[in-house]
Amino acid sequence: MADQVFLIDDHPVSRRGQKAVLNSEMNLEVCGEAGGAAEALDKIPEADPDLALVDLSLGTGSGLELIKDLQNRHPELLLLVVSMHDEALYALRCIRGGARGYVMKRRASETLVDAARQVLDGRIYLSEEMKERFVQTLNGHAEASVDAPLQSLSDRELEVFEQLGQGLAPPEIADQLHLSPKTVYTYQSRIKEKLGIESTPKLRQRAVIWVECCSPETTAAPS
Repeated sequence: MADQVFLIDDHPVSRRGQKAVLNSEMNLEVCGEAGGAAEALDKIPEADPDLALVDLSLGTGSGLELIKDLQNRHPELLLLVVSMHDEALYALRCIRGGARGYVMKRRASETLVDAARQVLDGRIYLSEEMKERFVQTLNGHAEASVDAPLQSLSDRELEVFEQLGQGLAPPEIADQLHLSPKTVYTYQSRIKEKLGIESTPKLRQRAVIWVECCSPETTAAPS
């Protein structure tokens, strides 16, 4: 019997590409899909997949929080992240949250099937670069990078920081992440403190620069 795979991505084109690739493989079959966190939580119990592919950028809700939620609700469900976001900043966060692997979308056409099979076989899938970084982190020898200061941010703080860089105001971020505006303002204050930034305008400027210079461009899913 084919292993059943559920797709979670807010871009229909990405889901179509992933579905075409996976359904063309022996012993892999897409059993369902969702465009957001709430839809995924609603559909997954009936679909009963072996593996879920999760994007971090969802139209509503947070991919990181969805990973944690799915891990709590369905501990037997294997999770593989497929995202445009830089693996150097997000991969280990996702693994800590319960995912079993991380694939960059720009490499998905080459690595998606292998990653899915490795995770289904009970292994962790990371790129060779991330495996090396993981070993360095365990040994206390991780090299500093342009993203190093952001490593001190919590998962939620990082999401808020990124959305500030995308030009969203706290009330808009609150709506996107299903939080209260007061909570978002609290996260904003914590981010300023952790990054040593005195004012909100300077924080927004820093966030915009990071999004434009360090966050990868959206790339197409495999076709």
